[in-house]
Amino acid sequence: MGDIHGRADLADPLIDAIRADLSATSASRKVLVFLGDHVDRGSGSKAVIDRLVSLAAEPDLESHFIRGNHEDRMEAFLEDPRVGTSWCDYGGRDTLMSYGVNPPPMRGDADAWAETSRALAQALPVAHRTLLAGQESSVSIGDYFFTHAGARPGVALSEQSPEDLMWIRQAFLDHAAPFEQVIVHGHTPTEHVVSDNRRIGVDTGAYATNVLSAVRLEGTSRSVLQATGRGPHVSVINRDLPNTSRSGRG
Repeated sequence: MGDIHGRADLADPLIDAIRADLSATSASRKVLVFLGDHVDRGSGSKAVIDRLVSLAAEPDLESHFIRGNHEDRMEAFLEDPRVGTSWCDYGGRDTLMSYGVNPPPMRGDADAWAETSRALAQALPVAHRTLLAGQESSVSIGDYFFTHAGARPGVALSEQSPEDLMWIRQAFLDHAAPFEQVIVHGHTPTEHVVSDNRRIGVDTGAYATNVLSAVRLEGTSRSVLQATGRGPHVSVINRDLPNTSRSGRG
């Protein structure tokens, strides 16, 4: 699943549709991978993490949670209140409010930011802290390499830095040569899911477009599931992605 960014109203029905699909398929291994940026910008960050925690607790479900740059900044704020102003500029304010914490009214009030950091730490359930701390930089399954932002060209996937995996953009997007595996990523919003011989981009800008996307990978087939709409008026669609010249195998 691509970047949720606090849109619990889209994530819940899409996860429900994915769960129904998992129940129906005869695949021997059933895996859920969340590509990061679960929080910020949308109003339901706490509710999103609640849902991910419940999935992580299911013993019969293999779930992986990738650390996005927004989770990285949220965790950084808990350790260093000085990052609060920059985090809030990019959606952290919405996350704070979802946990019942009000951001300081003055950007330069260091004491207030320190108190806000402590308030968030107190408001975070232990299960939320555990899930955030346990996030992975990448997951490799079959011919696919799952990560948040992409990978540095010229560097083996096994040697990628966590910073690049969370933050890289144009150096990855503009490089035409394929990696050892097909890269499945979020981070860079596009109008439609991108699917070609080197990467699958799953971020369709849910917080702004009201479209949250996931891809279903089985064997050499690729399909997309999307939750679209807002509030109670959300629908889920399922369609095949075009064939590519070098499909991965899950």
